[in-house]
Amino acid sequence: MSIRIGILGYGNLGKGVELAVKAAPDMELVAVFTRRDPGSLQIKTEGVPVVSVNDVESYKDKIDVMILCGGSATDLPEQTPEYAKTFNVVDSFDTHARIPEHFANVDAAAKAAGNVAVISCGWDPGMFSLARVYSNAILPDGKDYTFWGKGVSQGHSDAIRRVKGVKNAKQYTIPVEAALEAVRNGENPELSTRQKHTRECFVVLEDGADAAAVEKEIKEMPNYFADYDTTVHFISEEELLRDHSGMAHGGFVFRSGKTGADKEHNHIIEYSLKLDSNPEFTTSVLVAVARAAHRMKSEGQTGCKTMLDIAPAYLSELSGEELRAHLL
Repeated sequence: MSIRIGILGYGNLGKGVELAVKAAPDMELVAVFTRRDPGSLQIKTEGVPVVSVNDVESYKDKIDVMILCGGSATDLPEQTPEYAKTFNVVDSFDTHARIPEHFANVDAAAKAAGNVAVISCGWDPGMFSLARVYSNAILPDGKDYTFWGKGVSQGHSDAIRRVKGVKNAKQYTIPVEAALEAVRNGENPELSTRQKHTRECFVVLEDGADAAAVEKEIKEMPNYFADYDTTVHFISEEELLRDHSGMAHGGFVFRSGKTGADKEHNHIIEYSLKLDSNPEFTTSVLVAVARAAHRMKSEGQTGCKTMLDIAPAYLSELSGEELRAHLL
């Protein structure tokens, strides 16, 4: 039996989930749910309906896992606990500082309904989180460093687009090269948030918007820009589409640690990603996690989980025998 998938939201993430489900031999797409007029959307999967979110309850017994493709700034804090009351759900909530709060809200809803909800799936949080946990367990005497970029941050771009007066925007996260090299060389520097990254924003204003007010709100936004050196460029929509249509991203996780009776041996673990399409990679993770969520539910588990709670084998379509023979 195929795992029956629903997609809620059809922006960059929703489109990526659709492609990833199509590539998964053990999954089928049941429906795409939207807040827009369903008739205005043209999806790529023939025979799959586009449905108003107002009718989502009618699919309660037709979907095994609902993949939520909203933004972390305002959508997912409300959507994930709400839809966890009806479905097993997976989201990509990526506001690190608010994950404990989000987890608690979703856990209460999912447990009450007897469902499984997996939050904060993607590459950071997600794949990078796993790299940090593994390397911390292996090298307990050490230091962690995480660098993002250079690339387009979907969450930060979405947060800018929610600012009053902004018509469209893209935000690039850029590692400070000197800091990156110091870590790679084993210098174990003490680095503040501001010393590790800069943020560059390209913003298209609505007609009549106050540029100074928009720039101030962006630069002072907590959890997103307040702790970084941030540059805001105001450009035309034509320039944005011409020069900033790509979605590349990536980053690095380091653990620098010591072993030995006198701590004489130095070790560096480096995990990196180079992504041509941030949303398509993120949604490939979401779809693998949806497989795990379905398996956990079938075993009787309930409540909120993260990728740290999922056994690696649960993510794969391969059997245990195949994994041991070919990937172990």
